[in-house]
Amino acid sequence: MARSPVRDGFVERQHFADAAAALWLEGELVHLEDLVLHDAHMDVRTPTHELTRAHAVLRVRRRILSQKPDWALSRDGFLALTGRGGAMPASGQKGREEEGAKASPVQADIHDDAEDDLLAEEFAEIDAILARSSKILSGADVPARTPRSDERPDLIYDLDWNEEERLAEWQAVLAETRELPAVLRAAILLEAWSDIEVLQHAAWLGPQLVAALLRQEGLAGNHLVSLHLGAKNIPRERRRARNRGDRLLASLDGIHEAALAGLKEHDRLVMAKSQMERRLKRRRTSSKLADLVEFVLSRPIVSTGMIQEVLKVSKQGALNLIGELGLREMTGRGRFRAWGIV
Repeated sequence: MARSPVRDGFVERQHFADAAAALWLEGELVHLEDLVLHDAHMDVRTPTHELTRAHAVLRVRRRILSQKPDWALSRDGFLALTGRGGAMPASGQKGREEEGAKASPVQADIHDDAEDDLLAEEFAEIDAILARSSKILSGADVPARTPRSDERPDLIYDLDWNEEERLAEWQAVLAETRELPAVLRAAILLEAWSDIEVLQHAAWLGPQLVAALLRQEGLAGNHLVSLHLGAKNIPRERRRARNRGDRLLASLDGIHEAALAGLKEHDRLVMAKSQMERRLKRRRTSSKLADLVEFVLSRPIVSTGMIQEVLKVSKQGALNLIGELGLREMTGRGRFRAWGIV
């Protein structure tokens, strides 16, 4: 995979497919088209809660792959991915504290009076939410925020659900299976995550950690295995069987299905790239058609707006490039159209 001509496109497509499959396994339908457009900040409709959750899966996969292979299962990785890392002071906060220390007594009294305002805390929370949203929209890596147990509303969270203990139990399984073969270990960890039910609202994180383990062990050193995509091909009766042995076999088959799906997708992308590259012959060196080929391979679908932003061309120029490349329109709509390869 490291020397594959379509590695980058394959990795991105696997991210999108696994994010959509993660929500599908939870009974939620997220259209791949909506996820791609949401990731590009070009939504054609108001994002749903399911769509934002799928995008969270997408961002976590990208973050894991951007780090060292052993990062996700390290202490820092666990804290960051589960939202339990210590909150870092906001930029400029230290400077404001130093300024406050140097302030005169009169200024200190004014500052104390301002802090007595009953709305000060609420405004601070709003500012923090706006700052976090801005970072997410700009594409920065922002760890998931997990409220403290005393902050969680009982309408949404089960207050008796001790996630710290459940995480420790799953980490114990991780340590106990250290000597087992990588694939068998991955299947046991997948089954344990599902059986323990570690996180209340992030059941999709377990397969991402197991995929990181397979990457760490060298079985998939240059990409994250799409375990949700593989599990999607396993009947629910097998995944939720009462017998633990049956569930382990289902997990093993899910890993096998994920590998097969990845190989098929890779071969399909290699063939599609070779076919599209035939259209690049006798083109000027300044032609943006080659850039469009790489961009199309990296996304399940592309819209004219996405092409305009990435290739820096006009709308008509984007449509002309699409026509020259012979892409297929995927939505069947007259407006908000999108193209891709079949």
